[in-house]
Amino acid sequence: MSHVTTIAAARRWVPVALVLALAACSGKEETPAPAAAGATAPAAAPAAPAVAAKVQSMGTEQLRDSASQALAENRMYAPAGDNAIEYYLALRDKTPDDASVKSALTDLLPYTLIAAEQHLGREDFTEAQRLVALIEKVDPSAPALPRLKEGLTKGVQVAAKRTEDETAKVKKDAEDRAKQLVEQQRLAEQRTKEAEAAKQIAAQQDAARRESERVEADRQAAARREAEQKQQQAAAQQASAARAAAATAAPTLRPVSTPAPRYPAEALRSGTSGEVLMELTVGTDGSVTNARVLRATPSRVFDREALNAVKRWRFEPVSAPVTTRRTLVFAPGG
Repeated sequence: MSHVTTIAAARRWVPVALVLALAACSGKEETPAPAAAGATAPAAAPAAPAVAAKVQSMGTEQLRDSASQALAENRMYAPAGDNAIEYYLALRDKTPDDASVKSALTDLLPYTLIAAEQHLGREDFTEAQRLVALIEKVDPSAPALPRLKEGLTKGVQVAAKRTEDETAKVKKDAEDRAKQLVEQQRLAEQRTKEAEAAKQIAAQQDAARRESERVEADRQAAARREAEQKQQQAAAQQASAARAAAATAAPTLRPVSTPAPRYPAEALRSGTSGEVLMELTVGTDGSVTNARVLRATPSRVFDREALNAVKRWRFEPVSAPVTTRRTLVFAPGG
């Protein structure tokens, strides 16, 4: 496939893929992550080039293949050094007259703008700065650039101010705690001085407290005994009601047709015997609406024939669906 055809296909595919990717991103950004306490301006470190050095060092064909792969995997502008827009920027540097590369960059630009705004909103200034650099390299005269740069600058300033305020608050809290500690120590000393004089009163209060606790303990014990008796009575009533309900709830199943299962030929030849415990549900019309194997001995020898047999069983109609269990025995010559 020629490069022009690849780019044309990418241009047709880019809008849908990018919209889906950004919709997924938006769903994750309803609750912006708080900025780190020590947020600093991205300019604090030397700004990295918009296009990674390893991307710039690639050959033209490798860049084309990498760009197509990045588009196919929704890596439009991230991660850094492995995304479609960087590959196309490097291609544009190497093939400045390739209109399809310019067109692909034009298609990618709006989504990179949106991503930059989203990272600014999350106060992820490092990633926002990288995306702004990509936008500027694609189109230095992009109308949104001044607003994004201003937002980046103000965002860093706000984060720095917030960090400064938080630092001041931490310092003030520490001072307040120190003052509280001093006050607590003063009160402790005062209580120590007053303790000797309060011993007699404390002894009287302690005796009164013990008596009050004894009375309260007796009251709680009596209340527990009464509650236990009520619980026992309620449990007995519930058990009785459950037994009565069980006796009347399940309609009696009267079989109309219960054909025996076919004996598997291989088991018959080998003289293998066994049994299968089935759970089946009988509908109101008497047909078996559901059946499953609960236990089979030996395993997986008679299961299928047991299932096939009970599904053909018929009972007299009942007022409500009934779930029951039946054991099917397989014995040669039985």
